[in-house]
Amino acid sequence: MLMMRTALSAVLLDVPRAAAIWLSLLGVVTLAVTGLLLHPRRFRFDAGARIREAAMPSRPEQADQQRDQDRWAEEVTVAADRAEATSHRRREEWLAAQDEAEQAWQAYEAAEADVRRLSGAAGMPLPQTPRTPAEYADRERWLHRAALDAYWRRELSVEQLSDVFAHRGWDPRLHPVEQELVLRRAVRDHLFARQRAARQREQEAWQAAEVAAAAARSLREETISALLPAAEQHDSILPLTALGAVEQTGVEQTREIATPAVGRAPVAAY
Repeated sequence: MLMMRTALSAVLLDVPRAAAIWLSLLGVVTLAVTGLLLHPRRFRFDAGARIREAAMPSRPEQADQQRDQDRWAEEVTVAADRAEATSHRRREEWLAAQDEAEQAWQAYEAAEADVRRLSGAAGMPLPQTPRTPAEYADRERWLHRAALDAYWRRELSVEQLSDVFAHRGWDPRLHPVEQELVLRRAVRDHLFARQRAARQREQEAWQAAEVAAAAARSLREETISALLPAAEQHDSILPLTALGAVEQTGVEQTREIATPAVGRAPVAAY
């Protein structure tokens, strides 16, 4: 009986201590549950985030990477500026070649009109002149002088002028009216060849301008990619791409407007 009283007394003495421990544990659990309910993200375990944090480089490595990125951004910016200047220069060259082709076409059309006019008058009787050595000498001098004047006006090539003075394919004994028609035909042929060459140069200049513009657009996009954070690249590249499309459309429209003026196939009239 005494032993039971002693055991019961020991148990009764430990009850307050056990109650205090259980109340403390209950308070901790209550605080944890309250924290989870109020701030669930703070207590959520994100394995992907932990893995990304572990895979990220250290601060010295980040500093080295940032220096490399800054150096690359500087280099690509310089390259983009040079490409932009080249693109503008190529466009100016194309516009100049386009003007040259247009002027060559207009010169050819004027020469073609002269050939038609003289061809229409060829059926009229020629003035009668005495066929003497002096007359033939005058006709030869007239031909040489007219051919030299056309050469200085860039209407004849040096090869054609050489043929005139060497009488290769030229008859200095013809009447000046006939010589004028032959000379105008030679001028027309020379201007036609010059117009075709100018047209070819215009096409080559346009292709070079297109390549330079594409290179400039690509380097501008690369510059933005190097300078801006990844989150801002999408919003910045879209308007830049739209601007490049507008510039491209402007070049195409300018070419479409100018091409019909110099792209017609001339018809020779003899």
